[in-house]
Amino acid sequence: MTLSDTRGITEAAKQARNVLTSIHAGLIVSCQAPEGSPLRHPVHMAAMAQAAEMAGAVGIRANGPEFVRAIRAVTDLPIIGIDKRSDIDPVAYITPHFESVVELVRAGADIIAIDGTSRPRTGTGAPSANALLRQIRSEFGNLPVMADVSNVEEGMMADESGFDLVATTLSGYTGNGQPGTGPDIELVARLVKEQSRPVIAEGRFATPEQVVAAYGVGAHSVVVGTAITDTLAIARRFAEAVARKAQALRS
Repeated sequence: MTLSDTRGITEAAKQARNVLTSIHAGLIVSCQAPEGSPLRHPVHMAAMAQAAEMAGAVGIRANGPEFVRAIRAVTDLPIIGIDKRSDIDPVAYITPHFESVVELVRAGADIIAIDGTSRPRTGTGAPSANALLRQIRSEFGNLPVMADVSNVEEGMMADESGFDLVATTLSGYTGNGQPGTGPDIELVARLVKEQSRPVIAEGRFATPEQVVAAYGVGAHSVVVGTAITDTLAIARRFAEAVARKAQALRS
């Protein structure tokens, strides 16, 4: 290894640390729109990211290379890139393949989030979380990689495997029942206590008070999505409440 190679590796490690530091104790806004939403277009998600930055967000979470690329063109904030693959069954589909990682990095993602659950990949052609992490390390070195998990055991496995961050994104979404109505603050607290990686609190955060609660138990950062950027879901919630009230008045 030459001196130049050593300097390059050192600089890459420094940049990775800077990214993790820059999102500490701040709000990450997930700029995504569901299938069928008229906002599901790169230009709209880029505008959402700009609005989030203007409001004080320290990072963006975005789904798919096309959207990451559009957001990267309008902001220098760190981007957590994912590639949701709803065509894969069973549903271990958050950035399941190395090809998705390559495209996200090319598009400008600073952190890659992958499915870190223990759900089977059999029949999907997707490697295990550990195998995918090894591929990423081999190709991209110090690129920060985040494991989206659903419970403490998965978080501890992600820690032992060498993931840089552990996120509570999939809490409540890997079983047969319906997820809770609020964020899993208890899981955030347990992950902070029982493993060594920075914990990103994510999933069903709807109020500033919930975000503050996550920081109160030691979260490194908090991701908020639907409550800020899913206009369709927000409007639908209000419309359904009005419809229920109207029905009650007619009864």
